[in-house]
Amino acid sequence: MQDKMTDVALDKTDPAGSLPSTEKEPDDIIEENNQENPPATAAEGEGAAGGLYRYIKGDLFTSEIFKVEIQNLPKYIGFNDLKKFLNKHGVNPHKIKLFSKQMFAFVTFKNQEERDKAMKAVHGMQWKSKVLSVRLAKPKADPILKKRKQEEEAEGPLNIQIANAVTPLWNVPYEEQLKRKEKEVEGVLQKLTREIGNNNKAMLPWLFLQKEKYNKLCCPLEAIRPSPVQTEYRNKCEFVIGVGADGEDKTVGFRLGKYKGGSCAVVSPAETSHVSSEAKRVVQGFQQFIRTTPYAVYSPETYEGHWRQLTVRTSRIKQTMAIVFFNPQKLQEEEIEELKRNLRQYFTEGEGQESAITSLYFVRMGQRTSAGTEDLPCEHVTGEEWIHEELLGLKFRISPHSFFQTNTPAAEVLYSAVGEWAQLDQDSTVLDVCCGTGTIGISLAKRVKKVIGIELCQEAVEDAKANAEANDSKVILAIRRAEHLKRLIYVACNAKAAMNNFTDLCRAVSNRVRGAPFRPVRAMAVDLFPQTMHCETILLFERVDYSSETQTTET
Repeated sequence: MQDKMTDVALDKTDPAGSLPSTEKEPDDIIEENNQENPPATAAEGEGAAGGLYRYIKGDLFTSEIFKVEIQNLPKYIGFNDLKKFLNKHGVNPHKIKLFSKQMFAFVTFKNQEERDKAMKAVHGMQWKSKVLSVRLAKPKADPILKKRKQEEEAEGPLNIQIANAVTPLWNVPYEEQLKRKEKEVEGVLQKLTREIGNNNKAMLPWLFLQKEKYNKLCCPLEAIRPSPVQTEYRNKCEFVIGVGADGEDKTVGFRLGKYKGGSCAVVSPAETSHVSSEAKRVVQGFQQFIRTTPYAVYSPETYEGHWRQLTVRTSRIKQTMAIVFFNPQKLQEEEIEELKRNLRQYFTEGEGQESAITSLYFVRMGQRTSAGTEDLPCEHVTGEEWIHEELLGLKFRISPHSFFQTNTPAAEVLYSAVGEWAQLDQDSTVLDVCCGTGTIGISLAKRVKKVIGIELCQEAVEDAKANAEANDSKVILAIRRAEHLKRLIYVACNAKAAMNNFTDLCRAVSNRVRGAPFRPVRAMAVDLFPQTMHCETILLFERVDYSSETQTTET
């Protein structure tokens, strides 16, 4: 769990189909089909590697290889009529599919000899005043591949598919994106209003007045603040390595879908709008390198293979960090060291120089490692140990696993708003909880007497979701007990997920929750993630002062 708080601020960080089986029917099983539309025509499914018919190239038998089409059949004949007619003339079909309304049939045979024999015997033969015609027919399309092809055509080109997957609002005007996000935050405040009413009866009079003033909300929702940039804004991207959606092995990019949903296909980020050109350049160079190595891509299905992930961090001062995640499996240490030397040589002297990497790390990632990688040791390969970023006139050092907001210009908007709301002076102390690299606290340092930064143990938080929730709850309860803290600004990247925290800040005193409650007095969304539905939410809470009839709060 990655939450950021102060005394002032609490912040949550950024958020293969099987082939058809071989023939299983006994020789005497024959089929009749009276459907209006026949199966795949001879022109369907052409393409690389056999396209929709590549299954016939396998070693297993299928009669679809030896298939003919008999045309110009007489009207009103049935399946048994056609079977008897063929048998009478020495033709022994394996399967028959009769399309009586269209007056033709597909017939398959066990081998080429039987097929050729049938074509010579039947072609030009007269049956009930009709002269029959026989021609070779395409195999029936693999139903799995045919369905996949139809889905791909329906979803559009790969660049559109990947845009829909990673930046689902890419084709929505930015003003409309902002309206949708503001509406989402309004829904969060509506729920918080209900939760306060259910969990703190003493606040009901205040809550009633707030709802009257703020359109049924517990506090005013200010206009959303947009991101200064809407494209190429991400300064950190995690790219998976897998088989490309175009069939190319060792492709570096984003998955079209989630692994749990059955999709492992990877598409290059080259045409995505939120990834920087610097990061795209690193991806291209790294992909070129791994395709020259003998090491396979790691498979989440079999737990075999090596290449797993590439993380790229960039900064506005043109520094770039690349972190390579590799599963050693049973490789000898000498092989891994040689691989690291090759990586170093490629990016410093070889073709990878164009990637302009200033810091390169190598991470050994075991087979069943969870999604969290923050606790894995990083081996420095070459370049500087850190990259640096400038924010609000300050310079920050960023290491491989450290937290830093992924949209620097928008983070400046966010932290400026926190500073505005905090009402700080030279006698104030800022408590920056879950501070990451300390960006919030440090950005406010010039205005206050003291800044105290606290960071939770990442390993403990990443162990399990339950642990994360337990640690987060402890932080909230500790703040409730610290009654000298009068004002709290909570910055959340997922306000819905933070609802329990909001409620605990406001609920009535009990054996579990000690200290006077807080109440929300101000809320606003800041867009740090254009082209997606995500945004940061700022909520200002103030401690309730029961000693005053007007319940004013101290600063």
